[in-house]
Amino acid sequence: MITSRPSLPRRIVGFHQDAEQHWVADLECGHTQHVRHDPPWQQRPWVITEEGRLAFLGTTLQCVLCAEEVERDRSSGDAP
Repeated sequence: MITSRPSLPRRIVGFHQDAEQHWVADLECGHTQHVRHDPPWQQRPWVITEEGRLAFLGTTLQCVLCAEEVERDRSSGDAP
């Protein structure tokens, strides 16, 4: 059985390139997420141009790391 990992929506606040020159979205939570245009697996042609990236500022991506932190807090009894 394939189950999806829980995630939480977080706004994109910026972009940068990693050491391999792949584009990475900076999320409002402080986490990051690669946003590759890698056809046919990932269709993100907008990431190739500055105009495309600017158009995606403020949109959301699902942050798995935030969801893992919430789940960890719940497990330890730190969450409400």
